[in-house]
Amino acid sequence: MSGAALPRARIAAAGAGRMGRGIAIAFAWGGHEVDLIDLKPRPADASARLAADAHEEIASSLAMLAELDALPADAVGRVLARIRFVAEPEARAALAAADLVFEAVPETLEAKREAFARLSADCRPDAILASTTSTILVTDLVPMVVHPQRLLNAHWLNPAYVIPLVELSVHAGTDPAAVARLRALLEDIGKVPVVCGPAPGYIVPRLQALIMNEAARMIEEGVATADEIDRATRYGLGLRFAAIGVVEFIDFGGNDILYHASRYLSQTLSRERYTAPAIVDRMMHEGRNGLRSGAGFHDYAGRDLAAYRKDVLSRTLAMLRHAGLQRPPR
Repeated sequence: MSGAALPRARIAAAGAGRMGRGIAIAFAWGGHEVDLIDLKPRPADASARLAADAHEEIASSLAMLAELDALPADAVGRVLARIRFVAEPEARAALAAADLVFEAVPETLEAKREAFARLSADCRPDAILASTTSTILVTDLVPMVVHPQRLLNAHWLNPAYVIPLVELSVHAGTDPAAVARLRALLEDIGKVPVVCGPAPGYIVPRLQALIMNEAARMIEEGVATADEIDRATRYGLGLRFAAIGVVEFIDFGGNDILYHASRYLSQTLSRERYTAPAIVDRMMHEGRNGLRSGAGFHDYAGRDLAAYRKDVLSRTLAMLRHAGLQRPPR
């Protein structure tokens, strides 16, 4: 989180479902006023039921955070008061006042097209528009938006008010100033934004889909039970990658290790799933194998390698302590 808080921005979540509610909590927790906007015309009684359901879910989530000591009990009401449910008839005024609008309607092109037509008509030209879609490329949304230079995707991981990461997917015409502004607002509320191009799966879903499919395949093949795979994930794979990034890990162990492991697994399990990409082969033959050779995916020239190794060990021990697994020697 940044040291000095940014000026308060007016935030809107266009779509009052699960994702819109999670984003509303995240920004209200960070001190912002948030409009949770229902874009769908409804009878008054149906709108009232949706508002009550949203209020109940948000209040319940905040209460649970307080019970788990993640939020002071006396802050629950204060955070909740910053979130305003806006029914469709009042949506135009709320959108016109917003500095940043997260589109959070259902995952269909038709729903996105309708939502962005409304946002383009009602939002200020300088308002940032961020779609929360997990499946539709930002390049496919560009034709739906007036002033598309302020458009990008912002992919949150559930629960949005807990998980720090937000993946920002930009198109060629996205204004760097819009990216910088959104990044600053996210960092100000304690989020960790990362930027990627318009590719299916962003970063995390693309990686985790491979892992989850392989876990399911191991159960199918009788390699291990679901319980054993979950234990291996929580206390090995997950703990390790919580302390060190995936690409950082390649360099730390050595790209040559990945090269040889990929060759073996491609020959014994699946050529389609385990053949290494060309960049791994190229770096292997160039001798760019990471920490040991001074260069890999990262450059280690001039770096204090002893201090770096100690930092990695410190991060890993911190995760062990967090998991309650660090033990004194006997």
